[in-house]
This record gives sequence, C-alpha cells and structure tokens, in this order.
Amino acid sequence: MKKLALHWKIIIGMVLGIIWALISSSMGWSAFTINWIDPFGTIFINLLKLIAVPLVLFSIISGVANIGDPSSLGRMGGKTLGIYLLTTIMAISLGLLLVNTFKPGKLMDEQSRIDNRISYEIWADAEGYQIKDGINYLKDPAFLERAQEISELSKSELKEASVADKMQTAEKSKESTPLQPLVDIVPDNFFSSLADNGRMLQIIFFAIFFGVCLLFIPSDKSKPVLKLVDGINEVFLKMVDIVMQAAPFFVFALLAGVVSKMAGNDIGKVLEIFKSLSWYSLTVLVGLLMMIFVIYPLILKLFVKQIPYTGFFKSMSPAQTLAFSTSSSAATLPVTMECVEQNLGVDKKISSFVLPIGATVNMDGTSLYQAVAVIFLAQIHMIDLTIGQQLTVVLTATLASIGSAAVPSAGLVMLIIVLSSVGLNPAWIAIIFPVDRILDMFRTVVNVTGDATVCSIIADGENMLNYKEKDPAETFDLDS
Repeated sequence: MKKLALHWKIIIGMVLGIIWALISSSMGWSAFTINWIDPFGTIFINLLKLIAVPLVLFSIISGVANIGDPSSLGRMGGKTLGIYLLTTIMAISLGLLLVNTFKPGKLMDEQSRIDNRISYEIWADAEGYQIKDGINYLKDPAFLERAQEISELSKSELKEASVADKMQTAEKSKESTPLQPLVDIVPDNFFSSLADNGRMLQIIFFAIFFGVCLLFIPSDKSKPVLKLVDGINEVFLKMVDIVMQAAPFFVFALLAGVVSKMAGNDIGKVLEIFKSLSWYSLTVLVGLLMMIFVIYPLILKLFVKQIPYTGFFKSMSPAQTLAFSTSSSAATLPVTMECVEQNLGVDKKISSFVLPIGATVNMDGTSLYQAVAVIFLAQIHMIDLTIGQQLTVVLTATLASIGSAAVPSAGLVMLIIVLSSVGLNPAWIAIIFPVDRILDMFRTVVNVTGDATVCSIIADGENMLNYKEKDPAETFDLDS
C-alpha cells in the first residue's frame, strides 16, 4: 500500500482537531482542551521558530557565498525585490476590486450602519479629523438623541486591551522618521537580533553582508567557513525532518486549541461570529483563493513553463497545509525551503536567498486582506473613500506589508497604520477580530505560495531550476 503523503496526514490532523474542539465545546470540555491539548500546538510553533532563525542565517550566508559572482547577487536581489513588489501591488489591487464590487459593508442592516456612522463622527470630532465625505449626521437633530446613547460606547472602544496594545505598537511606527525602516534593518547588536523573531530583516542583512564579504576574501580562507556553514545548515534541515514527522499530531493540538478558544463551551458563538462578518470573510476568501489558484499559476505559466499547474500544488502542499495550521510564514519557512528545493527542483543557491527575504517582506495575503478590511470598515460606517484615498491605501498597505512580522495576526498591527493613513478610527480593528485568526490561516497560505512562485521564477531566469515530477511525501521520509 502506498504511503500516505505528509500533507494528507496534516489535513487529517486539522480536521480531527476541529472535530475534537466542537465536541469538547458541546460537552463542556473546552478548559481541558485549552489546558492539556493546546500547549502542544504552541510547542510545535516554537520548535519551528527555533529552527527558522538559524536556518535563515546559515542558508543566506551559504546561498550568497556560493553564488560566486557579486554582480550576479546584485542582479538577483533586484529581480527578487522587484517581483515581490509587483505581486504585492497585484494582491492589493485585486482586494480593492473585489471589495468595491461586492460592497460587503453595505450588506449590514441600515440601523447598525447609522449607529456606526454616528460613532465615527463622534470620534472624528474628538480627534479633530475632517469628515471624509462632507456629510455630518450630528448636525441632523434626528440623530442627536441616538448619538447621545452610543457616545459612551464609542469612547469605550479604546479600552479593549488587545486593541490598545496594537495601537501602541502602531503609534511607535507612525512617530518614526521616513528613513527609520532603513535604520531598523541595520542591527547594533547582532546577538540581540538573534534573540528576537521580530528582527528577521536584521538577521537577513547580517547574513547577506557576511556572505558578500566571503566572496571577497581568498578561497583558501573562505572554504573552511563555508564548509562549517553548510554543515550547520544540514543539521537544521534534519531538525525540520524530525519535527515534521510529528506534524499531524501537533496540528491536531493547534487547531483544537484555536477553535476551543473561540467557542468556549458554546458552539453557537463560532456560528454567530461568522454570520455577522460572513460577507467580509467571503470577500477576503475569494481574493485569497484567486491569488492561490488563479494569479500565481498564471504568473508561473507565463514565466516558468516547465512546472505544470497540478505539479506545483502537489509539490508545495506540505508547506501550504503547514502554513494554514500555523498562520506563520516564519514557522513554515524551513518546510517551504525543503519543498521548493526537493520538489520544485530550485537550486539551493536561489532558495536560500529568495525565500527568507520573501518570508519577511512578501506578504501578498496580508496586503490583500488589509485593502479589503479598510474599505469594508469604511462601508459599514457609511463612508465612501475617494479614488485618491484608495490609492493611499495601496501605497500604505504595500509599505506596511514589508514591515509585517512573519507571525500570526501581525497584519492587524499594520492595519492600524493603513486605517490612520485615510483618517479612519484605528480602534475599528476590534470589529474584525473575531474572524481574523481563521482568515490569517488562509492569507499565510497565500504568502507562502507567493514566495514559492517568485523563487521558481528567479530560478528559471538564472537557469537553476530542474523540476521533475515526484511524490512530495518523499521530501520528509526519514527512512530514505
């Protein structure tokens, strides 16, 4: 009997995790699930993050130093960033097209939208913002009584602890100078950067700098260093292999914990959450699925003809299912690298350079979701953003996606900055909190799929792609 592929094992683990969570909610066992099962999911993500940082460091050093020609590095780096930027703009544009076509925010009942509009005007008046469309409902006596009723609710929005925490993080970003992102890339203490998963760009900078310097020293001096780097890299790849053997169980624990935390002991909560935000969620999902199954395959067909449609998804399925369950591009990175190298046939020199950069700066799924979320939140508050304001959303979301950490729900922090850029209330992120965790799973799959697509394009352009049809389950077979 043929051995069951890893991605099918992970999918089975995910489904069983959700089923267990729903059963435990109906039986009143949610506390048990959260206390005794969910921690194994946290251990899984921690293990992958533990491997991800050193793997990024040594992979990039190895990849850069083995390129051989510094001019090739510059050319490849320029192409990588250029294509990543292009796919990000495509994702945001698709998101804006869908949200302006379906108008999910306008499907909410009229009274709720009026209440939301009044809350917005109270907030705008307090903050000194000019009303975006020139219509001030607070000047209408019919609305003043209702405004009094909900003004306290509006003022209390910012008391939400999780919102306030993200607001504080975003405020620091807004107060920084225009060149602050450039300053943040260069670490003042490399060991501090290694200790913080949020400083992945600093690690990438150091690794590229180290690898470039290896190119400029005599080969008799660089070879021992490269041999050590390659050896350490192999150890971390083997660690990925071992961790992935237990992935189905860990994914079961992860999904059981996520759903149990959402539902508690009341399954109806999950259904109500999705019912109230269903049109928004559906719009985001349509956009994300179009990126995965239409946009990326179309790009591959245009630029990389040797990888077939089904072959690409078969090759990337372990990384995609893991991305869905962990909601973290950084945690999935070791598996993404393994799939791209072993299944898609991308040369290690390319994957070790392109993929770590992509996991940090290429957030197509996050960008699309931010574009949809901003327009949706404006719609439910009866605000029509102009073309100019929507272009501002495109620009800000593009820059914000580059700054998004490759960890679960980091996009919410960046969404605050995007909302502020068009004069909308950042506290509105609380409205989409309930469905964010589930949507985060899908947009992480988009991010990982986008990284693999761009990596394949770069490899094909550099004549370093050798795709051969094979079973992706073999990638993680310890006995082979």
